[in-house]
Amino acid sequence: VQLQASGGGLVQAGGSLRLSCAASGHTFSENVMGWFRQAPGKEREFVAAISWSGSRIDYADSVKGRFTISRDAVKNTVYLQMNSLKPGDTAVYYCAADSSSTSFSYSYIVDPLRYDYWGQGTQVTVSS
Repeated sequence: VQLQASGGGLVQAGGSLRLSCAASGHTFSENVMGWFRQAPGKEREFVAAISWSGSRIDYADSVKGRFTISRDAVKNTVYLQMNSLKPGDTAVYYCAADSSSTSFSYSYIVDPLRYDYWGQGTQVTVSS
């Protein structure tokens, strides 16, 4: 499985960005795709997750109402639409895939250890 993340950049507070994660090399069904982020000096943290069918979605509390995760099954791509960005959202954003399990319990989807494939990361910088 290969994941290619893109779409990061520099934006002012209140602005928007859309991240993309193109997946290849695996036939996804109910597998889980996630977005995580890591700021300098901090641990990698969960942002959002979606089942490949699109039927299950969840978010970290810090981004609910501002971020939207979606997927295009035809393009094998997962998106993260980020609106009302804040300086605290500044981080490297990673997409990840779980190629085996289909569990969508919250404690499971927020755990980076459950994901066995990761994209290379894309930098998001929000200026105040």
